[in-house]
Amino acid sequence: MDIKNPSYVPGHGLLKDKSVLITAAAGAGIGFAAAKKAVEEGCRAIVISDIHEGRLDASVAKLKEETGLQNVWGKTCNVAVEDDVQALINFAEKKLGGVDILINNAGLGTSKLLIEMEDDEWNKVIDVTLNGTMRMTRYMMKVMKTRGTGVIVNNASVLGWRAQKEQAHYAAAKAGVMALTRCAAVEAADFGVRINAVSPSLAVHPMLKKSAPEELLAELEGREAYGRGAEVWEVANVMMFLASDYSSYLTGETISCSSQRS
Repeated sequence: MDIKNPSYVPGHGLLKDKSVLITAAAGAGIGFAAAKKAVEEGCRAIVISDIHEGRLDASVAKLKEETGLQNVWGKTCNVAVEDDVQALINFAEKKLGGVDILINNAGLGTSKLLIEMEDDEWNKVIDVTLNGTMRMTRYMMKVMKTRGTGVIVNNASVLGWRAQKEQAHYAAAKAGVMALTRCAAVEAADFGVRINAVSPSLAVHPMLKKSAPEELLAELEGREAYGRGAEVWEVANVMMFLASDYSSYLTGETISCSSQRS
């Protein structure tokens, strides 16, 4: 394999007969890549959510078209609203006949120097990225506890470990996701549920290219050993591993999906 131009990896049945729920899965980012991968890995049914209704409907149609799976449903959800969270999980439980795997992908980031940041911007990023993951995890744990089985995969970031200017709020939120993953996992282990996280460094997709300056992306890609950001499906591959029985002994772990040199 050319490490700078990797070939797409086909499915290997890692999630055969499983049901999957993924947040923030509309569009062209990690969430939709994970949804497509889950189907390719053999999941029997899937619910995807997003805050953008039109984009969500288009993504449901695209997922059906590209994979052939018809057991695909979408439901809008704002993970910053507890009622939305509970409604989404209740919807998925009904449609899927029980959620086997939850992938918490929802997050929000902006760029601002800390000394210029207002409370509203700080709080919004924290509420979606950290609190939203907590809300989804908390309610899903309650539901999975009654069955004594289930897997939750959270999307963290290497910024939970590393420093970057203008990212204090996002980095704090992602460090919180890592800590939440560890603590929730030891509680969930008591009733047979595993919780882990993936920590990408840089996954390049069209939405990122629109929102981030070209010079910044070039700088970040220059820090990577391969001289490029990850394809979104490369991050999704790690999520599939964590969601599958191949990671049966892992819980409370954060797996870095990174080639950063510094």
